[in-house]
Amino acid sequence: MAIKNALLVDDSKVARFALSKILESRNMDVNMASSAEEALEFLSKNPAPDVIFMDHLMPGMSGVEAAKAIKSNPDTAGIPIIMCTSKKSSSFTDEAKNFGIYSILTKPPQSEGLTIMLEQLATDVERGTLPMPESLSAPVADEDDAITLPTPSAADSVPGAGDSSAVPLTADLIEQISRSAVKTHINNRLHELLNDLFDEQYVHLKRALEDTEKKQDARIEEHLKTLTELVDERTRNLRDEVAAEINMNLSRELAISRKEMAKNSGFTSDHMAELKDHITSVQTIDTEFWQTLQSEAVQQAHEISRETAEDIAQRTIDLYVAQQKAANSRIYTLGLAVSLGIFSVGIAWLSGLFG
Repeated sequence: MAIKNALLVDDSKVARFALSKILESRNMDVNMASSAEEALEFLSKNPAPDVIFMDHLMPGMSGVEAAKAIKSNPDTAGIPIIMCTSKKSSSFTDEAKNFGIYSILTKPPQSEGLTIMLEQLATDVERGTLPMPESLSAPVADEDDAITLPTPSAADSVPGAGDSSAVPLTADLIEQISRSAVKTHINNRLHELLNDLFDEQYVHLKRALEDTEKKQDARIEEHLKTLTELVDERTRNLRDEVAAEINMNLSRELAISRKEMAKNSGFTSDHMAELKDHITSVQTIDTEFWQTLQSEAVQQAHEISRETAEDIAQRTIDLYVAQQKAANSRIYTLGLAVSLGIFSVGIAWLSGLFG
């Protein structure tokens, strides 16, 4: 399982910025909180991250207390926590693992060590071999933790009464307690002052970088503008030079062409011989063409005359046959009329004879 997102809890802006850049270089999504209280509120309102980077010492709730609160909540107990501290000792590492800290990251973080740690975390998450807290109430042995004194009871005021294991308040013990308290207070105050100093330096550096970037952009833009104007001027000059050179070449070529045309303006004897040969060849071709055309016309005239004569003869024969048929028809009609006349006369004679 790849580690894709992380929650970074640290009261120092510089520390958050440095670690976030390393994590973002690994293509991780980083959410940040400036205190343990803000981190707990973030976890209650957002999906659980793949890993939490918790600062050890912070104003208010410390990183150890925040880790105990996260591991005590069933909804967040499974989130791996990496404690970030400037002091890494074997005793602190052993005690931290008792309440569920996955690993210790020494400040300032190194990219290679962080990469190895995240790869091992991804392997443990995939295999399900994350360490489980042994005791959430186990004390953490650290020299910066405040020493807890036993609570005095009524029996302590009576000599010889009460628990025999109670430590008497001697001058040395009081001095030790005072020194520890002063040291803790000084460390916390120095931590706050360093954080404020780092924050001021970070803001100042960021502002200086922004101003430098703006000035650099302005200088680059001005330089680019100058270069653009220079290139435009050089291009314009080059364009004019090229145009002038082309005009000169064209004028030279035109003058040469005019000279050549002036030289070749008349016909030479060779040109006349070529023209005569050409005309002769054209005339020969025309004579052959007209002869061929004349022979074809005579042949076509003969064929047309023959076809016309055949057509006239056929029509004459048809007309003669028609006339013969008409004459025969008239003779037959005349004979029939004569026969009918004779027959009528005979009938009439017979009618008179017998009448």
